This record gives sequence, C-alpha cells and structure tokens, in this order.
Amino acid sequence: MTYEDIFHFGSKDLDKFFIGTNNPFTRVNKIYDEVQRSSYPPYNIKRLDDDKFSIELAVAGFSKEDIDIEIIPEENKLVISGKIEDKDSTYLHRGIANRAFKRSFALDEHVEVNSADMVNGMLIINLERIVPEHKKPRKIKVNGDIASSKKQLLTEDKDEEVVESHN
Repeated sequence: MTYEDIFHFGSKDLDKFFIGTNNPFTRVNKIYDEVQRSSYPPYNIKRLDDDKFSIELAVAGFSKEDIDIEIIPEENKLVISGKIEDKDSTYLHRGIANRAFKRSFALDEHVEVNSADMVNGMLIINLERIVPEHKKPRKIKVNGDIASSKKQLLTEDKDEEVVESHN
C-alpha cells in the first residue's frame, strides 16, 4: 500500500468530521507534496530527549544573512529559506550548489523554536515541546464511596428544608 492509497482515498468525505479545523489528511498531503518537490538542502532531525529536538540543514556557502526562518502559527509550520545574491563573481567552474531553497516542517502545536545557530556550514535549529500544565496528563483523586456521599447530600438537603420551613 502506497502513501497515495492511504491519504488520497476520499479526503473530501472526511471534511464533514473536521468542523472548524483543517482536515489532517489535507495537511499531511500538503506537507508530503512539499517534501517531494526537492531534496535540497539535505537535513537531519534529531531527538535530543523526550521534548527537545534539533533540525540540521547542510547550508555550506550560505551566511546567516542569506537564511530566513519563519514560523507560520496558523499552519503550525516552520519554513526555512535561503537565497544567495552572487552577481559579482565570475566562475570558471561552479560545483557547489548555492541555489535558493525553501524547506517546510510541520510542528506540533506545543513545539517552540528556541534558537538557530550556524556552525561549520550547518544550520542548527533547536526546538522544544512545551506543554501547558492544563494539557498535561494528571491524576484525579477518588473521594469516599458513593453511598456515604449520597447519605451526606440527602442529610444536607433535609437540613436546608427544615431551616427554610422555620423562616
């Protein structure tokens, strides 16, 4: 079974289940299409620990001024692009690819970009998943048994009725 078989099987039919959001299959299709367009520049994605990641792009020949990093919040997307303006040079041979590029990465809603560094021709982007406290898993304490709490509630209700009838 190919990617196309899995994700192109009727995404229009699924739109009725995703009210007020982008269909996840459409989003995956978009990302897949962007990735298939180009393999330049090559990159690595590293998991540093459970909540920290880094993206490494091989951008030899590019300076930090040639690189643009943008976060598009409404699409949860990180876009990295590069373009070298090299009109002054005359080459006898040009074997180093300094062509313009654009790479997109889908981010989880809680992933934030911490920093970007250029080291020895590698662009390293550090990411971290920061989940808000109210979204983290938590334990719910179970109080006493239901029978005793029902008795207590019934007793409280009767006491309130007696107080109200005396007024």
